[in-house]
Amino acid sequence: MKNIYSLITICMLAVFGCISMIPSLAAAAPATAGKKAILVVSFGTTYHDTMKTTIEAAENKMKAEFPDYEVRRAFSSRIIIKKLAERDGIKIDTEKQALDRLKAEGFSEVIVQPMQITPGEEYELIKGVVEHAKAAKTFDKISIGRPVLYYVGQEGKADDYLAAIKALETQFPKLSKNEAVLLMGHGGPHPATTSYAALQEKLQDAGYKNVFVYTVEGYPTLEGTIAKLKANKIKKVTMMPLMLVAGDHANNDMAGDESDSHKSQLIAAGIKVDTYIHGMGENAKIQDIYVQHVKDAIAELNNPEVKKH
Repeated sequence: MKNIYSLITICMLAVFGCISMIPSLAAAAPATAGKKAILVVSFGTTYHDTMKTTIEAAENKMKAEFPDYEVRRAFSSRIIIKKLAERDGIKIDTEKQALDRLKAEGFSEVIVQPMQITPGEEYELIKGVVEHAKAAKTFDKISIGRPVLYYVGQEGKADDYLAAIKALETQFPKLSKNEAVLLMGHGGPHPATTSYAALQEKLQDAGYKNVFVYTVEGYPTLEGTIAKLKANKIKKVTMMPLMLVAGDHANNDMAGDESDSHKSQLIAAGIKVDTYIHGMGENAKIQDIYVQHVKDAIAELNNPEVKKH
């Protein structure tokens, strides 16, 4: 009996030894080799409806455009991440957690696409994490895309402002002489808040004399914009959020019924108000801008001749 077992063992070793010598059946490369991902990072939102029509819609467009890449989601707002986890049981990674997860799963190339409108504080946070991963050689390749408003068309670069204006104009209603559109941005103390003033100038240069930009927490201010509306004899405005999603700022600060809301302040100034409660992320042309910025990031990653931003 012992001799029979020995003979079986020898036969099995011989068979597997032969198989290992056949190239097509030899040990395959690791399953994780060459895996590529696009990490879409937004500030986030607790509004599920607008999340679906903005963030998820943009992600789906990227999935269709880049079939060789796996598209992942991350939020930069820890408060929103915490609220979604506690209220809804939904777990969403921070930008760093998402990169750590991609590393653990063996991804070798990552394109990080921020969903911010301007290159402000949130964008710098994301960029810093990417730069750290690059310095640590966490991935073979990693690159970051740019927000909606970045280049102004100089030195051979794209005019991101004009591209955004052409996308936004698809939302504008037909305006009479005494009507205007108000675009509400976020703003803040970061120097990138000047992007909103630059957008205002770009709008004027492009012939949109009755489109005005103001911010919740920066410059241009609502007060200053109301003064411009009066100077231009504007009797009616349509208010739109210049933000990825229509969240608290759009629903409450801009369009709320409280006496200090932007809508109420305009009405108090004798101006009729319509509101357009849709985030920029719902705009297919804005989604196309994010897709183009991913394409640019991939081109920069694979072409050392291209100067990175």
